[in-house]
Amino acid sequence: MTASRPQSGAGTSTGASVSPHLTLGHVLTALGSEHTPPILLEDIHVIRHAFKPDGLRGPEDLTSERVLAYTRSQDLLTRRFPAEPGRWWVVLIADGKRRSRLLRVYENRGEVLAERTDVERMFDLVESDFMGSLVDRLVVDWTSPRNWHRTATRARGLPVLEIADRDKIPFPGFDKVFLSMHELKEMVSSPRYADWRSALSQVQGIYLITDSADGRQYVGKADGSERIFGRWAEYSRSGHGGNVELRALVADDAGPEGHARHFAFSILRVFGPSTSPSEVDEAESHYKRALMTRTFGLNAN
Repeated sequence: MTASRPQSGAGTSTGASVSPHLTLGHVLTALGSEHTPPILLEDIHVIRHAFKPDGLRGPEDLTSERVLAYTRSQDLLTRRFPAEPGRWWVVLIADGKRRSRLLRVYENRGEVLAERTDVERMFDLVESDFMGSLVDRLVVDWTSPRNWHRTATRARGLPVLEIADRDKIPFPGFDKVFLSMHELKEMVSSPRYADWRSALSQVQGIYLITDSADGRQYVGKADGSERIFGRWAEYSRSGHGGNVELRALVADDAGPEGHARHFAFSILRVFGPSTSPSEVDEAESHYKRALMTRTFGLNAN
């Protein structure tokens, strides 16, 4: 299957809003007609997730693995979720009281009977590129937030509020940088953070990682050609950046996304690219002493 692209009627503008007469049904019909065989409204089920303590807890949980695991598990009672939902599941995430943004689209290949329990059914869902060009861009007005799913034939009249790239995030200045691990990963990869990547790629520096689970801190440095962005990109990949104490925390926590989800990143001091390694080392040692991170924190040396 090839990635779909919206026809002109589906709205391809990168502006902040679209015609109030455009509905979700228009978009689904336009994109569905591009497939062979066509995807009809009758084939689609629309689901709206919202953040809550016993489900997707926040933006940090919007990974492919977590969203798939949460979506494929549905209540055994058919009055709460259909016995035979459509083949295509269009999944939205709450983006305000009634605003809902396109998050994922799955092909439903049926219930996995061997995984059924006394309270839930598990569906075999495969991520699809149907509507792929609109993921994270399409926003609809979900007119009844308490009704969290419906067939596309019932959802067809939902107004489309916008089809636009999410707003660019301006760089706030080095002394105002503060990123959760989820935000750090987005900063490393999202076009919205282009200004951040440019700024952080230019400087060496001393940074602070705070474990929000217990308040302990780690002082680190980014020097030489690595710069702060390069060092932080490694944390986004591994969760621990190769640091002994952080590696142990990450290894000991097998929970969703691991212990690294608790880490928050900020900057203590920046240096120009020509600053000598000895000056950076001296500043790192100072902050370790000042914040007592060797005694009460996460620095092993």
